[in-house]
Amino acid sequence: MADSDGEFVADDMSDDDLMDHTIDDDVDHEPTDRHGRSGGGGGGGGGGGSKSSARTRGRRKRDRKGAAQAWEQSKRTWETNLPEEDQDGLLNLTTLEAERRRRLLRDTTPLQRGIIRHMVLVLDMSFAMAEKDLLPTRYRLTLGYAAAFVREFFEQNPISQLGIVGMRGGVAVRISDLGGNPAEHLEKLKELKDQDPQGNPSLQNALEMCRGALFHAPSHGTREVLIIYGALLSSDPGDIHETINSLIADRIRVSVVGLSAEVAICAEICSRTNAGDESQYNVAMDETHYRDLFLAATTPPVTRTAEQSVASILMMGFPSRTLAPGGSTSYCACHSRPAREGYNCTRCGVRVCRLPAECPACGLTLILSTHLARSYHHLFPLRNWVEVPWSAAGRSAACFSCMCPFPDPKPPDAPGSGSGGGGKENKVRGVSESGRYACEVCGNHFCIDCDIFAHEVVHNCPGCQSLSAAAGQHDDGVNGNGNVQNGDGAMVVDG
Repeated sequence: MADSDGEFVADDMSDDDLMDHTIDDDVDHEPTDRHGRSGGGGGGGGGGGSKSSARTRGRRKRDRKGAAQAWEQSKRTWETNLPEEDQDGLLNLTTLEAERRRRLLRDTTPLQRGIIRHMVLVLDMSFAMAEKDLLPTRYRLTLGYAAAFVREFFEQNPISQLGIVGMRGGVAVRISDLGGNPAEHLEKLKELKDQDPQGNPSLQNALEMCRGALFHAPSHGTREVLIIYGALLSSDPGDIHETINSLIADRIRVSVVGLSAEVAICAEICSRTNAGDESQYNVAMDETHYRDLFLAATTPPVTRTAEQSVASILMMGFPSRTLAPGGSTSYCACHSRPAREGYNCTRCGVRVCRLPAECPACGLTLILSTHLARSYHHLFPLRNWVEVPWSAAGRSAACFSCMCPFPDPKPPDAPGSGSGGGGKENKVRGVSESGRYACEVCGNHFCIDCDIFAHEVVHNCPGCQSLSAAAGQHDDGVNGNGNVQNGDGAMVVDG
């Protein structure tokens, strides 16, 4: 029969026979002979063996009750990003807030960047993407992140163009052509969900296809290739070093996000095509790190060489939306689809259905002024806001932007107030002890939510914008983006 703790106990077994079949590594016993009798105190006989076996079983049951089971020690995927609890059972949001601030804080030095980008996204669709180290699989997760990348890319770079290429079966597959319509790329990515990864990847074939797609890209824009690589091999038909030399001659930059281990040829490609910068090749450690590396490519690259920093004048058109005369329907020149509204080219008058676009007749770049403004924040990013200590928190009771109330300021001698010896302060780097974050230009205090929203979405300081609106012009020395201007309108980088 089966005992209550899962052991098998025969009906006709004696206590001595039971001791011969008992294994216990955690409890030290006295030495026994082959019949289970204790070597010391021979007067006990069989009764001593019965008592010792009963004590052993009872001690083993107590140890099992106190130890955690294997399924209790497992870590669920939905529990990995949750904040920990403190001694009172409340969620400790300090670590979570520190993680949000860590992703937010970046170098805000104004640098020359190429805001008109031409990028080709290369997806690994080989057998290596069927691995399940990234849930649900590498392939499924990559398709989901690729769709998010397309949306974020055109949100941050509205006057840029994107194309998608796949690697499977030793060849390169063209998924979508180079264009500025995100809906077309998302539709092509949805069709890939019904396919399964197979075959070997080929870096050389993919890079050669990218070269052909970027061959007609104008010289005033950047030429970039982003590769999502999950394999540890590459099935190339020729010498890939000749392809690398061709990429350097065509001024094409290559960035790689690896999903396995670091591959030497990928590191060489990124280093040689980015003027020796080795930071363009990274290997993802988990799903969150993978998403961060993927979406980091939405920021325009820094201009590094003298050939890339040559200024050029680009002619653009800024048309207005118009309706077809008399409520009729006309066909657009870009897709040959009927539409009642569209945009007429400012040079030749040809109608296109959406912007940004390139005129199919004369080749003029057609955009809106808002598209250019959304790309401008990469050149002059909003400065990082600083943490406000308790000593300076008394002059604000609520967030300047959302009017969310702040915690009441602590007295100077209170524990954790930042001054005095009232207690040991437990500070986390990047997190304000008072819950306030101040703009160094206008001096207003904001909460953490407004801090993230202003830097990631609006890209402008509400306090600086209110000062600009009150003055009517930029006479107060603030340009509305958290940067300071001098008398002749030039920007002062270091304030």
